Amino acid sequence: MKPRISLEQWQALLAVVDKGGYAQAATQLHKSQSAVSYAIARMESLLGLKVFELEGRKAVLTTAGQALYLRARSLVEEAALTEQLALQFSQGIEAEIRLAVDTIVPETMILEALQQFADEAPLIRVQILETVLSGTDTLIHERQVDLAMSGIISAGQLTTPLLQMTFMPVAHPEHPLHQLKRPATSQDLRRYRQLVVRDSGPKNIDAGWLRADQRWTFSTMAASISAARKGLGYAWYPLLKITDELNSRQLAILPLEEDHSRKVQLNMIQPRGEFSGPGTQRLAALLKQQAVHHQHLQDTLCPTQPAPSQQKGLS
Repeated sequence: MKPRISLEQWQALLAVVDKGGYAQAATQLHKSQSAVSYAIARMESLLGLKVFELEGRKAVLTTAGQALYLRARSLVEEAALTEQLALQFSQGIEAEIRLAVDTIVPETMILEALQQFADEAPLIRVQILETVLSGTDTLIHERQVDLAMSGIISAGQLTTPLLQMTFMPVAHPEHPLHQLKRPATSQDLRRYRQLVVRDSGPKNIDAGWLRADQRWTFSTMAASISAARKGLGYAWYPLLKITDELNSRQLAILPLEEDHSRKVQLNMIQPRGEFSGPGTQRLAALLKQQAVHHQHLQDTLCPTQPAPSQQKGLS
């Protein structure tokens, strides 16, 4: 059905209500008072109902007018958003950004950057794809993402170091490895179940110490951490991903005979490089800011460790 009421008439209705009268609405709309009065009268005529009624010398909304006012508010706001979206397109701003995030990245780092990005660019859709190891590289080379965060260097791509993530070996405080009364050795680790996360890419890359006789493999790090909290095995996790579990004593760092930390450089990859859209570049800048903050946070969380002797395969 073709609309009979113009957007200009709906704007007149809103202005009369919001500003408290026809004269005030005319000032806001830069029109004469008679033009505003005619727009409302024409609306009432076309709709076949009264939108305003007089109470003394003041025009107030009728019951029908109140309902129409609420719908008109949504209609005018949607029209403004549509124009804003068209303006973004004309300026080369993307309609959607596809962001690949390795499962090692702390959720707070992503969500805090996205929250600020949403305030600045509410009309840009963001699609977040969680990946593991080479899964990110696959999405990059298949041109399925605009921005990526990964612990693996993607060949031939513009890469920016973000932060150096620290992985710590942990298990539930009641796990047998915590009951040894001494630092655990490689032989001790072999005897118990290790929890790992499966590579989401076709390369099936293994990372970390994987010589346990028993191993459970999960598709997500969240599931692996849940299993560790239940005492079902030990694992190396990014310190920034398990701060709550460590603080609540659901997990505890395993004392090992050798240096027990592992370092992974987290990188940002922009497949289109300097040709990335302004939205992608802004989101990348916000993620870099969060990386600085989280690097500092991690530095304050890292436990004091003895100087490493020789690493024998635990990192």
